[in-house]
Amino acid sequence: MDPATIIGIVVAFASVVAMVTMEHAQLSALLLPAPMVLVFGATIAVGIASGTVKDFLVAVKALPRAFRGKIDPPQKVIDQVVGLAEKARANGLLAMEQEADGVNDPFLKRALQNIADGTDGDELRVLLEDEIATRSKSDRVAAKFFSSMGGYAPTIGIIGTVVSLTHVLENLSQPGELGPMIASAFVATLWGLLSANFLWLPIGARLRRLSELEVDRMTLLMEGVLAIQDGSQPRLLGERLRAMVPDAPAKLKTDKPKADKLKEAA
Repeated sequence: MDPATIIGIVVAFASVVAMVTMEHAQLSALLLPAPMVLVFGATIAVGIASGTVKDFLVAVKALPRAFRGKIDPPQKVIDQVVGLAEKARANGLLAMEQEADGVNDPFLKRALQNIADGTDGDELRVLLEDEIATRSKSDRVAAKFFSSMGGYAPTIGIIGTVVSLTHVLENLSQPGELGPMIASAFVATLWGLLSANFLWLPIGARLRRLSELEVDRMTLLMEGVLAIQDGSQPRLLGERLRAMVPDAPAKLKTDKPKADKLKEAA
């Protein structure tokens, strides 16, 4: 699990608490149920209204992934593909069916099964590219849902403040209570801004980033599997896949016989 989102959100809210404490204010003054119910409830409601119920369900399903999501590093994927290429070179493409049984990744499992079944390379590429595109589209739906909520929340907070100020104007005859009432009125705006910038927008950005990493991983697997089907040499395949990854470390093999000769000459 990558704790970046959890750490970021916790530190962000902790910074607010620290500021309130340093200002010698009361934290309870910010934890008012009425504005929080309005901001969170209405934001989720208009988020649902801006799309479809299916979009909402997709976003809810993707929410845990924003906190627990983890993508295998490219080098791990490359090592896995190179290992499969070595087995295919030694035992033939039919051995990929047995390898598919031991794979947990549904995308890779289907790709290996299609290789074992003798699916044409061009057809397999189209199939895998379509699957990658479908996954990317689904991920964009969830990310867009939370990002749209980040856009609605501040405005809803302002609506809550306007409603509260209307109540303040109704009680101008009680000047001793105007200060606390005005302060409470702006709590809705505060929670609108906090929820947008500390929750919804970061979650949307996190899901987009995870989607990008997942698409990159699936693309590596696709190119690797297609190269295996074409009979690519494992070492060259590994170098090709590493070339597709930004800043991927190059694996250099030491020529032991040559190194031994240099030692003897010394």
